[in-house]
Amino acid sequence: MNDAFQRNINYLRISVTDKCNLRCVYCMPEEGIELTAHEEVLRLEEILQVIRSAVMVGIRKIRFTGGEPLVRKGITDLIEMVDKIPEIDDIALTTNGILLPEMATGLKKAGLKRVNISLDTLSPEKFAQITRGGRLGKVWQGVEAARDAGFDPVKINTVAIRGFNDDEIQDFIGLTLKMPLHIRFIELMPIGASKLTARGYYISTAELLEKVSSKWHIVPEKEVAGAGPAKYYRIPGAPGTIGFISPISNHFCSNCNRLRLTAEGQLRPCLQSPREIDLKTPLRSGASELELSNIIRLAINSKPEKHDLEQSGWDGNSRVMTQIGG
Repeated sequence: MNDAFQRNINYLRISVTDKCNLRCVYCMPEEGIELTAHEEVLRLEEILQVIRSAVMVGIRKIRFTGGEPLVRKGITDLIEMVDKIPEIDDIALTTNGILLPEMATGLKKAGLKRVNISLDTLSPEKFAQITRGGRLGKVWQGVEAARDAGFDPVKINTVAIRGFNDDEIQDFIGLTLKMPLHIRFIELMPIGASKLTARGYYISTAELLEKVSSKWHIVPEKEVAGAGPAKYYRIPGAPGTIGFISPISNHFCSNCNRLRLTAEGQLRPCLQSPREIDLKTPLRSGASELELSNIIRLAINSKPEKHDLEQSGWDGNSRVMTQIGG
């Protein structure tokens, strides 16, 4: 289905929980957030009903997020059920990787096609700092488990943060010379609860490309499998690629093809717009899948043309990323 600006909306990102087993400083406050009451979070069968309804208006790609989606009990079963929906041709998941060593093989067998792993530093000390106690070694076990399970591509999402990891850019790129990983640098967005969302920590893609080009000869690469907005490059002969996602300096709103569903059943047409459409109430009031699909259709038609992050977003956000869905 096309929205009011003739964008084909075929991608639904679903937060299955607002819980997380890390406390990343740009994602949530140190004390955590007030978690949604268990009974307010959509049940697995309700999520499945939303997906079946979304298929009726053209959704073909699903990504599960959180919080940390792998802490949600039954996530593997949910993926297996979604994989049986004929119209869904891509199921992906974004994770911090902590639980992948135990779960990667089961997720692959269930029908998960792709996995993105969030990793902002290669330093164990800095990893413990930014995640407030996480262990880098566990994430690397997760990366290896994903590769061993046969996931392709395996993408590493790295938020570029001035003064924190901008001295590691070349180290991340060096990984693409050793293994078929797709390293994606993401511009810092003003979403979160810490001072890291301040403009002074932001690094533009243009500056990152300049850093990269000062050391490496890179050439444009065709789009890597997935529905994302990254622009890809490769060091000639390298098994991996380098991607750049630019939500601030070169936003991709004109090609945005996605909706987001929060863990408590609110449909968000735009990440940066506060507008949310309640799906949980009609779900629990007995709405049919056709009735739900009509609500989703209205949400698609209400999707704004673009965000205004660069102009107004740096003053804070009422919801942190783990509440919206990554």
